[in-house]
Amino acid sequence: MPRFDTEHVIPFVDSLVLSANKRADRLLQLLVEIQTQYSFVPDQAILRLAEQLAIPSSEIRGIIEFYSFLHLVEQGDFQIHFSDSVIDRMSGSKVLIQQLCDRLGVSPGEPRADGRVTVSTVSCIGMADQAPAALVNGYPLTKLDSKRIKAMAQLIESSTPVDEWPADFFLVSNNIRRRDLLLAAPFQEGSALSHLFKTGTDGILDKLSRSGLRGRGGAGFKTAAKWQMCRDIDADERYVICNADEGEPGSFKDRFLLETCADDVIEGITLCGLITGANKGIIYLRVEYRYLKQHLEERLARRRDKALLGEGILDQDGADFDIEIRLGAGAYICGEESALIESLEGKRGIPRNRPPYPVTSGYMGKPSVVNNVATFFVAAWVATKGGNWFASKGTAESIGTKLFSISGDCRYPGIYEFPFGLTISKVLDECGASETQAVQVTGPAGNLVLSDSLERKLCYEDLPAGGSFMIFNKSRDLLGIVKTFSDFFAHESCGFCTPCRVGTSLISDLVTRVHSGHATQQELDQIQIIAEVMNTSSRCGLGRTASRPIMQALQQAPELFTHRGETG
Repeated sequence: MPRFDTEHVIPFVDSLVLSANKRADRLLQLLVEIQTQYSFVPDQAILRLAEQLAIPSSEIRGIIEFYSFLHLVEQGDFQIHFSDSVIDRMSGSKVLIQQLCDRLGVSPGEPRADGRVTVSTVSCIGMADQAPAALVNGYPLTKLDSKRIKAMAQLIESSTPVDEWPADFFLVSNNIRRRDLLLAAPFQEGSALSHLFKTGTDGILDKLSRSGLRGRGGAGFKTAAKWQMCRDIDADERYVICNADEGEPGSFKDRFLLETCADDVIEGITLCGLITGANKGIIYLRVEYRYLKQHLEERLARRRDKALLGEGILDQDGADFDIEIRLGAGAYICGEESALIESLEGKRGIPRNRPPYPVTSGYMGKPSVVNNVATFFVAAWVATKGGNWFASKGTAESIGTKLFSISGDCRYPGIYEFPFGLTISKVLDECGASETQAVQVTGPAGNLVLSDSLERKLCYEDLPAGGSFMIFNKSRDLLGIVKTFSDFFAHESCGFCTPCRVGTSLISDLVTRVHSGHATQQELDQIQIIAEVMNTSSRCGLGRTASRPIMQALQQAPELFTHRGETG
């Protein structure tokens, strides 16, 4: 029997649809609100949405099934999502998950019969610096241990509301370990916008060009060029989109920026809007960071009150730009900019064919700038301090400094700001790592660096670094780590194109056989053939990089495979 008032569903859905002006592109946001209200999306809600938005109910169900935080089955009063990244596993999360399930009498991923609780896993919740971690009804639980697991079980069994749980359970530390240009002093709100009105859009674009600022999301496209292209396109409407869907396992720099430097980020988004001629900005916030939404809404409201956002910014006629926050629903692929736009339009996050690129045809078919949180953060500082200031650090092709999310086998995990060009060995010294076997740079889709290559430099000329930096000491099962990465890609493939959908699954199965010692040389050869097909035929970057962990391990550490079962 349902544990909610079914008669309430239709009026609730109708009120949501009315507040969204019956816009079909708001479908995902409506589903997130319904999920939050009921712990799942009831059939009555699906049918009502289909009727009100003129969308087939089968399509709505397909969207629900695409996103990991939306459900067709009731999840209960307490929804526990353990972070399942390799760092969480190294910190003992699997044992803790089993302990909680045993205490609650529930199987992982299956709602308990009484409808009280569900315990499940998600790929990563952006808390690798304070693992093992989990979410309860969207709120982060950090540094979990057996004692806390026992207390959580007691709180759940006694039906204690989450807002009455001990406050220290929810403590999220900033863990700022090293500051440089960007973190050395607080940002003066309004300073970037004041410089814009003094120097004009060309003046700020020149600063950004001199700074050499590249997008901090991984692709490294020059920020000034992207913003100028969007500005110069003839269009009646433009959008600025902040990609806050930080789903790369081991990455948490955007979480830190949204928590601690929200004004800097928002000012950078506003700056971009005024330069490009956009009137609307959107922060696409990953659902795992939903707990930050109220904090961000408060910052937006405060900036509107101070004429730093909204109509007539800093009392300048025609300087109109505002920002809204929209939530994702759990899909790693939505970190890819075109998939993110599809998600914003209320659809499954399937990457688009390119060209056209978002800068010419993005959200709702309009020119759109899509940059990640860190890019907007740096842009606000460059507009204030100047391009030469930022270019005083770094290398010829990798100018300035960068924030790194460092986690794993080190004494001091957290946020580090380093100039580009630093060697990996220097980073390891700074964070207190020892007996390092390997480092994974830029998450599973990045590069595996073994202990004989630690003098490589973190820069575009040598080793591009997206921000995630995971450290593994000599006690770790490196092949097991590769298996975790392969399983991750198989789980996160959007399933649209055959090379990625089938290839990630095949590689995951084959790596499992290798890890268990049952693979043959022929199967190792098959991995390489599958990888080549995926690299050349996949629709987007996920499929083209999903084989990278196993291929790099095969190339750099063949000894891992030489004594496993039949392999030789």
